[in-house]
Amino acid sequence: MIDLPWLTLLSAALIVTVAYTVYGLTGFGAAIIAIPLLAHFFPLRFAVPMMLVFDLFAGLLLGLKNRKYLDRSELLRLLPFLLIGMAVGVTLLVRVSERWLLMVLGLFVLTYASWSLLRKAVTAPISSRWAMPAGMVGGAFTALYGTGGPVYMIYLARRLPDKTVMRATIGVLIFGTALIRLALFTGSGFYRQDGLLLLAFALLPCAILGYLAGSHLHARMPAERVIQAVWLLLIAGSTSLLWRGLTMP
Repeated sequence: MIDLPWLTLLSAALIVTVAYTVYGLTGFGAAIIAIPLLAHFFPLRFAVPMMLVFDLFAGLLLGLKNRKYLDRSELLRLLPFLLIGMAVGVTLLVRVSERWLLMVLGLFVLTYASWSLLRKAVTAPISSRWAMPAGMVGGAFTALYGTGGPVYMIYLARRLPDKTVMRATIGVLIFGTALIRLALFTGSGFYRQDGLLLLAFALLPCAILGYLAGSHLHARMPAERVIQAVWLLLIAGSTSLLWRGLTMP
């Protein structure tokens, strides 16, 4: 039995549904939307491995559905740097205090959301040498918070002009990193926390429903308008996370 206040459960269900609706629309973004909001209700070391359960299912659906469009060369280019970043990230997640984890997450989300709102579209391609910083930074934030997707997206959007190929490549990348994180988190004992897996599977239908809704809307509405509204929400959420981190004892 899940022993949580009904308002907490309802809030978590709504957050997960919205996050995976955006994921269905864009192919990324579930964790960067959900984790800053879930962190107001659960410790990060609980919320991050819980979100991983949803990432596995959503990544499986998106990755397998579109795998024929993926760009394998870009995946292989990112992989070694991504693994280094993930090793660093999971070490920090285990050892660093919750206060500093919240502050780094709040600053990262605030910076990314503000940049996303203000940036102008840039389509000029970039060098493959950017795979190293993109892989390492994305891998670290993937292991820490599951929020590496936007970092991969920034890199791949300038490498893969075809949106279908980019969406498929990011989907497979997120699924692959989710498998690696599953091994790292299991070895670190995160899934031995009371109620974590029970709550994850109770909320799994919300993630699947959100993903299916987002996929249905993908070809029927401009995702940019939805994302802009989400960034405004995240600016408020990340600012409150920074405040929490600063005021924690």
